[in-house]
Amino acid sequence: MLLLETCVTNIKMRICKGASDRSGLVAVIFFLLGMGTLLPWNFFITAMNYFTDRLKNGTSSTQTDTYMFGNMSVLLAQLPLLLFTLLNSFLYQHIAEKIRIAGSMVFILLFFILTAILVKFKMDQDHFFSITMATIWFINMFGAVLQGSLFGLVGKLPPRFNSLFMSGQAVAGIFSGIAMLLSNIFETDSESSALGYFITPCVATLLTLCCYLVLPHLRFAQLHLENVSTKTTLKEPSANSSEIVKVKLNNFDNGLDDIGETEACKKLNEFKQDPTEEKSTVPQVFKKIWVMALCVTCVFAVTLSVFPAITVNTKPSGLFDGKDNIFVPLCSFIVFNVMDWIGRSLTSRLQWPSMKSHLFPFFVVLRVVFIPALMLCNIQPRAYLPVLFNHDMAYIIIMSLFAMTSGYFACLSMSYAPQLVRPKDAETAGALMTFFLALGLSLGAAFSFGLKRIL
Repeated sequence: MLLLETCVTNIKMRICKGASDRSGLVAVIFFLLGMGTLLPWNFFITAMNYFTDRLKNGTSSTQTDTYMFGNMSVLLAQLPLLLFTLLNSFLYQHIAEKIRIAGSMVFILLFFILTAILVKFKMDQDHFFSITMATIWFINMFGAVLQGSLFGLVGKLPPRFNSLFMSGQAVAGIFSGIAMLLSNIFETDSESSALGYFITPCVATLLTLCCYLVLPHLRFAQLHLENVSTKTTLKEPSANSSEIVKVKLNNFDNGLDDIGETEACKKLNEFKQDPTEEKSTVPQVFKKIWVMALCVTCVFAVTLSVFPAITVNTKPSGLFDGKDNIFVPLCSFIVFNVMDWIGRSLTSRLQWPSMKSHLFPFFVVLRVVFIPALMLCNIQPRAYLPVLFNHDMAYIIIMSLFAMTSGYFACLSMSYAPQLVRPKDAETAGALMTFFLALGLSLGAAFSFGLKRIL
């Protein structure tokens, strides 16, 4: 078995030299796929004022939040995200990759078209609330399957592609923050803004769907993303079979220089369809990546516990005094997403601490200091805690470090996990890591309710 793995790896490396991503097209596609996973939902929540304004019409002044839209939307976004990332970790082997990825994109597109139509369609508030809640559930359900499948897919490629994928996710947040800032500056009414917020994800989803459909036709992608058969028996190869494997590999390797890149990829993938051992089970993979899984959970739990639920209530004092409509989108959302993107992009140049270093989980846990630091900024209203960091620059510096470390350690965790398992188990590792990412988001959202009470 070790002979087979080693020889195939060596041959694969030789092919990669001739079939590298010279044009950078595969890298661009994975960057756009990363952006496409989060951009729709980021734009959806950016239109929060539209939803709250529409649900307030006709209600009494003492019941301005009858539907508790903010709380319900968070709940109905996190539940399917957590549930379906878990299901995807176990069921992805039984549903074709194209169905999971392309199908999820198509359904997300359809639900955003429906949401855009409802902007101009007047209806009873109860019906509008019910349809919107159902839309939130299904968008996040298909988004969970899409994100989990894509993380599994990118786990098959070299680590730098994971960094590019996660950088694309951060850029999605930058676009939504800029859209919010421009809407506030030009004082666009909530209905017109919402229409733009919902049409943009439709275009972005169509673009990412086209990118995904192009991917299998690129030679570099063909080499790494070809599925390995799992319908094999678990047994030790005999001495005779080992000799056969050695002869086949030697014959393949000797003739490698006489064939083209595409033909080499096809021959290697044909050979890979007859492995001597099946993929590891989900629990077996988890035993190898549990440290990274807990790290990515901790990163997002700390981040979501204060951002944006608490930081969105920060008031300007200094540089942006009296400019609340600019301060929040610029200093909370855009600063966070830009620094988050820088942190994620940095992992393509720097990977420290190493995946087996005890310093890695230590620094991940150390990020908890940002929770009290941000809560001691000028967040209003507050009843118990004093304001220690009152000036806008103090808030911007803390937010910048908070966001950059979030992106850096989240991206490293997601990149390290597939490297801790065999290549054939990389997709399982990626799908599992997506579940723990979603778990961190859910825990962070839950912690934010408690942190609000102690302000």
